[in-house]
This record gives sequence, structure tokens and C-alpha cells, in this order.
Amino acid sequence: MTSQMQREAHEAPAAVARLLAGDRERVAALGAALRETPPHALLTLARGSSDHAAHYAAYLVMARLGRLVTSLPMSLVTLYRARIECEGLVALAFSQSGASPDLVEPTREFTERGAQTIAFVNDAASPLAAAARWVFALRAGPEASVAATKSCIAQMTAGARFVAAWQGDAAFGAALDALPGALDGALALGPRWADVSLPLLAPAERLLVVGRGTGLALAMEAALKLKEVCGLQAEALSGAELHHGPLALIEPGYPVLLFAPRGPAQAGLLALAADLRGRGAQVLVAAPTEHAQAQLPLAPTAEVDLDPIAALASCYSMIEALARARGRDPDRPPHLTKVTRTR
Repeated sequence: MTSQMQREAHEAPAAVARLLAGDRERVAALGAALRETPPHALLTLARGSSDHAAHYAAYLVMARLGRLVTSLPMSLVTLYRARIECEGLVALAFSQSGASPDLVEPTREFTERGAQTIAFVNDAASPLAAAARWVFALRAGPEASVAATKSCIAQMTAGARFVAAWQGDAAFGAALDALPGALDGALALGPRWADVSLPLLAPAERLLVVGRGTGLALAMEAALKLKEVCGLQAEALSGAELHHGPLALIEPGYPVLLFAPRGPAQAGLLALAADLRGRGAQVLVAAPTEHAQAQLPLAPTAEVDLDPIAALASCYSMIEALARARGRDPDRPPHLTKVTRTR
């Protein structure tokens, strides 16, 4: 029986195509405005899977535009009542529902105090959309499963499109337009991921999920879904951080899921995978097929920086199968609801 999570993950290519077809002139106008008047500071506001999409967008902004981006602890505004300086501020809010007070209240306050507030949200009629100056609908369609899949992929795509527009990078924009086809290819690899991963992960109790650079957000999202959907204690780490303490956890048989997409971090991650295997860890490597270590093949995209989005599509399919193998309902994780309202 196909789960709602699996069906929605397979709707991601169509959702991304709708997103990319919409708001083209407004996205271009926002990019031109940012080039004309660059911000003094940038913040992201998000929780859960949306925060991983925000992390990915922030990394692209810093790597491609050289602008520092801070992830705002929303409690600074909602609980501690901090007065954030809003002159020259751009605040980027990412959300599926747009309903949580800890996103809405800071966005509304920043807007009222003169910041450029931008909401990437699936519900364009939500309180978050009403609170922001610029609203870009994800157009992912209804998402019933508690686990966000197509909406997270859409948020990552929206963040990348924002960066391409700010850069005025036509080649990056063209690569984004080709992303739905790459997502189709990535979803087709899902059964292969499940066949390889389930023998190791179905009986596992703990797992390290490793990434780096633009791929760290991918590792963070995979770890969250493995906890949420599969009941597996998964921890996301940067490959660079593993040697700063967590390496002491590695013992014979310790399971590791390592993402090594194309890009500057790939060589070091593949070397790390070999080192971990030498220490006795059982390492699953997600990498392009030309690498001998690649057990979990990554579908290529038209731009290296987009590879983590395609990898996420393959990973969602594997995680859904793993949840069922562990006797869990992928659509109904215990204790969780679709819309989370925190302050």
C-alpha cells in the first residue's frame, strides 16, 4: 500500500515546476531591488524541515554573494522581546503552513519597523503571508502527511531561485528550470536506495548522518525524517566536525549515512568515508555513480549547487520504505501533528 508520504514526495517535480512558472517577474524585481540596495543584514526564520531549507538558502547566499546570514532564534523576539535592528535588514521566513506564532510575530514586527520581509510559504492566505512585505507561494499543493516532503523540496528550490535572482545569474536560473526533470530521475532511484539501505538501517538504533557545505542541510533534513518517521536516533553532523569529538562514538558496526554530492566538499567527504570504514563503521555513501564508493547513487542536476535538492527526493523515498520496514506508519508519527504552533 502506498503511503501519503510517498505519494506527496512523488508530487515534488510537478510542485517545483509550478513554483518556477509562477512569480517570475516579482522574483526578478526583488533581485534587482537587492542589487540596487544591498542589505546590511540578513536573517532566516524557520523551524523543522523549513529551517533546513533556510539553512540551504543561507549557505547559497553566503557562498555565492558573500553576505553573512544569521538564523534567528525566534524566542529572542517572542519570549525575550529583543529589539532587533531593522534598518537595512532582510528577513527570510520559510514555512509550509505559515501558522506558527514564532514565525508570524517576528515577521510582523520586522515589517512594521521597516525591514524587507520575505515569506516563502505554501499557504499564501496564512498569517505569515499577511505579515510579510514579499510573499512567494510554494505552490506545492495540499500536504496531508505529517512529514514534509514536497513542501521542503519546494522551499529549497524557492531559496535557490531567490539567490539566482539576486545574483542576476541567468545560467543558475536555467539550471533551476531543468530541476523538475532531475527530480524525476532522483525519485526513480528511490527503490535502489531502499534495497541497499534497509538491511543496515532497519535494525539500527542510532545513526550518524554526515554532510558538508550545501549538503549539510540535506544531512540535517534526512536526520530529522529518520527520527520523525522511522523512530531512529539520527544525528546530523558536518564532516568537518566529526574529528572534533564525535569520532569517539565510532566503533565496529556503527552505522553512518554520508552524503557526498558534487562540489568542493566532496573529496574530503569521500576520504572521510574511507577513514570511517577503516575504523569499523558501516558507511552508506550517497554520491554520483562515477565514484567507486557510491552505494546510493545521486541523480545529477544542471548545477552543482542544486544536487542536494535532487538527493533529498531519493532520500525521502528510502526513508518511507525504512519506516514501513521498522513497523511504523510513515504518515502518522507518534506525538506529532502537521501544523506546529510554538512561541
